[in-house]
Amino acid sequence: MQYPNLERLGWNDEIARAFEEHAAAGLEPGRVAVQHRGAWQVATEQRELLVALTGRLRHEAASGELPVVGDWIALRDGLIDVVLPRTSKFSRKTPWTEVAEQVLVANVDLAFLVMGLDDRDFNIRRLERYLTTAWEGGATPVIVLNKADLTDDLDGRIAETDTVAFGVPIHAVSARTGDGVDELRRHLAEGRTAVLLGSSGVGKSSIINRLLGDERFKTADVRSDGRGRHTTSHRELVTVPGGGVIIDTPGLRELQLWETDEGLDQAFVDVADLIAACRFSDCQHRTEPGCAVKAALADGSLTRERWESYQKLQRELARLDRKLDPKLQSEERKKWRAMTKSHRKRRKVVGR
Repeated sequence: MQYPNLERLGWNDEIARAFEEHAAAGLEPGRVAVQHRGAWQVATEQRELLVALTGRLRHEAASGELPVVGDWIALRDGLIDVVLPRTSKFSRKTPWTEVAEQVLVANVDLAFLVMGLDDRDFNIRRLERYLTTAWEGGATPVIVLNKADLTDDLDGRIAETDTVAFGVPIHAVSARTGDGVDELRRHLAEGRTAVLLGSSGVGKSSIINRLLGDERFKTADVRSDGRGRHTTSHRELVTVPGGGVIIDTPGLRELQLWETDEGLDQAFVDVADLIAACRFSDCQHRTEPGCAVKAALADGSLTRERWESYQKLQRELARLDRKLDPKLQSEERKKWRAMTKSHRKRRKVVGR
């Protein structure tokens, strides 16, 4: 069955095959354009409407399985009854004490990772975190350096970004003047979906307005204290003239990793290659002979900052694994109990 209007939103043969059984049952296809609290704005072949979930879906769905912006869904009697399998997603650990996945957007082909070229937002270590999450979720990252008109060292900033990009396209743009924005448009072929991700105040909404050719999304200047203004309060999917779909998102104050082992290796492919080249497969990169990591740190081909960033993200993932895996949690508790007992014994000996 053909859905010409949905094709502008990214409908393709793969989605059609996933929807076949639901079409046979008389359900209507659609895509989530906006997620509200307890309601979803859905674009269908003929209309856009605000809907809720069927009781069955609400009862069965885990928090990470509820519809998010970008999801393809099946409507039954005007309610979301099925969320189709996702081809990609951008997830983070919930920014609260609860250990759970928060899916921000789904079914995106491209992740435009936006970073400001002014000193307030330019942060290579944060970019590494975004690249890790994008690769893990199945989206192709594209680095967007906005506010090119505000830096006196554009070439230096691009060169510094290139040290962690490893083949990821880098575009320097100015949403204020429009310079470089057309280069982003070339990534948005018909049927492709992109999401803009980055901190508050980096100009995501301004870039989208340039791509759309109108002031669709509200924008505001960065505050005098250097913090961005949260002009975007929700995630929203819109079509781009000339082809493609783009999703605007609120600025992320933090991005805690969520199960990104493969994404980490892709974002740090240089480090992963060095680890694979070590003489011993269980090398700890400390005192072992034939350690490729130590050699690279010594000759400067691997910077200390990048190695420490990789280790930091690894530790974050290890903590997450321990919290998610009851067996690992039990082993961790045993280890800490043994360390505590040993520490107490040493204190008793010292106190004699």
